[in-house]
Amino acid sequence: MTAQKLFLTFFGSGLSPKAPGTVGTLASLPVGLAILYYLGMETLFLITLTITIVGIFEINKYEKATGIHDHQQIVIDEAAGMWLSLMIAYSAAITLTYPYVEVLAIVFSFAAFRLFDIWKPSTIGWIDREVKGGMGVMMDDVLAGIAGGLLSAVVLIGLGRLF
Repeated sequence: MTAQKLFLTFFGSGLSPKAPGTVGTLASLPVGLAILYYLGMETLFLITLTITIVGIFEINKYEKATGIHDHQQIVIDEAAGMWLSLMIAYSAAITLTYPYVEVLAIVFSFAAFRLFDIWKPSTIGWIDREVKGGMGVMMDDVLAGIAGGLLSAVVLIGLGRLF
């Protein structure tokens, strides 16, 4: 496997025969959590920004070489989106004090990101349909990650008001 394919498939997780996007998202979650826990939010943000930029260029190269737009094996965009959702949800969780709030932030950030990534409402869907190349592949997941993180934060804060 080439370094490019290893990167684009997030260490091969996108090669799953069933639901490669979900598998890629699940594979990126423990990596994101480890970075968040051991290296901090700032490092996770910078890594996310870096893989987003590198991903745009590598996806453009891959699409030019294969002629396939947004191949289902490409899941590096899911990693970027998942990590954005996680960072936003976790930022809300650490301000709250009810039991299991950090675990809920992890679960909600995953579920909400997948919801927006699959549903693709509004601008997310427009980007997915209209923006070509690596920019389109990466940016719909970036927006889905932001939307998922914001939804998770609202739910967590709402639960905090109930408890």
